[in-house]
Amino acid sequence: MRLTVNHVTRYSFGAPIARLIQSQRLTPSRCANQQVQSWEVRMEGATRGAAFRDGAGDWTETVTVQGPRDHFEIVVEGTVETQDFAGVLQEHREKVPPSAYLTATDLTRPSQGLRELAGRALEGMGAATPLDRAHALSAMVSDTVQYVPGETDQLTPAAEVLEGGKGVCQDQTHVLITLAQLSGIPARYVTGYLFSAAEEHMSEASHAWAELHVPDLGWVGFDASNRCCPDDRYIRLNSGFDAQDAAPIRGVVSGGGGETLDVRVKIRDADDPAAAQAQQ
Repeated sequence: MRLTVNHVTRYSFGAPIARLIQSQRLTPSRCANQQVQSWEVRMEGATRGAAFRDGAGDWTETVTVQGPRDHFEIVVEGTVETQDFAGVLQEHREKVPPSAYLTATDLTRPSQGLRELAGRALEGMGAATPLDRAHALSAMVSDTVQYVPGETDQLTPAAEVLEGGKGVCQDQTHVLITLAQLSGIPARYVTGYLFSAAEEHMSEASHAWAELHVPDLGWVGFDASNRCCPDDRYIRLNSGFDAQDAAPIRGVVSGGGGETLDVRVKIRDADDPAAAQAQQ
């Protein structure tokens, strides 16, 4: 599938800022699952600094904006050809060992409730394959945490998500990572895009899912929000220990009086005649 992306992020500041520094990971991953045909990140009045591929295989770029500025806009546009490998991440070069992703963060820290949930998910599966165990954990999250926007925020930890039983893809991913790590399975947070032709499909401005490390397969994606493994509808951007670590944009602002954020994302099938007409 060929997917086109139009992703606009606009920051509006309550008072003009003196300076803005950002670390951006807005370029799709290099792997066999996807090939970038075109990709551009545009920012008016920004100075691009150091750029490098980090140990997790993600492309990172630093950006500086000098004030005074009352707004800042980032426009990402491109086309990516994707393939369906049943969720298995293939030919993705990275240096961080899978064992590093057995480390919990403040957002994925275990609680007694999460320990009990992991036990229930794998009950009677002592002889099951590692892949089947991973699927069971993902299914348990789908069954336990209902997809409901507006019930959590960016800093809600997995333990609180489980107590409330509601959340969005970020929250379901944090719970799945915690269950996997409690079960001895390395797990990490992935940020990307998801194309959906169905209105009821569960996705947001950007999408998130987990990757669990399975022996003989490597990293395998699990999207608990949509009860599936990532296929050719998904574009992978980057990964991290949790949503904060895997955020495509992180920054520091000097001056200003607070900010508002507006994010708009459109994902289209480039080979769909209706989509092509809509872009004209």
